Amino acid sequence: MSSVSSSDAAAAAQALAEQVRDAMWVGDHATKMLGMQITSVGPGRATIEMTVRQDMLNGHAICHGGLITTLADSSFAFACNSYNELTVASGFTVDLMAPGRLGDVLTATCTEVSKAGRTGVYDVTVTNQRGERIAVFRGRSYTARGKPVLAAS
Repeated sequence: MSSVSSSDAAAAAQALAEQVRDAMWVGDHATKMLGMQITSVGPGRATIEMTVRQDMLNGHAICHGGLITTLADSSFAFACNSYNELTVASGFTVDLMAPGRLGDVLTATCTEVSKAGRTGVYDVTVTNQRGERIAVFRGRSYTARGKPVLAAS
């Protein structure tokens, strides 16, 4: 019988994900520059919000698709690094389905689909404040062997 209960293990995994979030946030200048806010994080998951500003609009007065992709990619990064193993994107696909407009609050919700060995698959859904789907993103991750995000204490 294990001396660590499943609720203790879940609490430890949640605490680790939050510590990794905090450490990554310090150096994530791109995410901060775009005004993104991490609203939740946990093992294999993350949710980030971004309000569409004037300087994010393209020539059609809609949010630039690259910035919507960046929002999804940031959510993906926090989710796949949540286990304190340095993990990077090995690729992703994104489908834009509706425009983001000035003042919209876009939310990217990332969930882990699969994590096996050093690779993982994560899905991100981006919605607006009305719950309308703006984009879907599928990221593939690669974990570096023996490289934690957090320095050993």
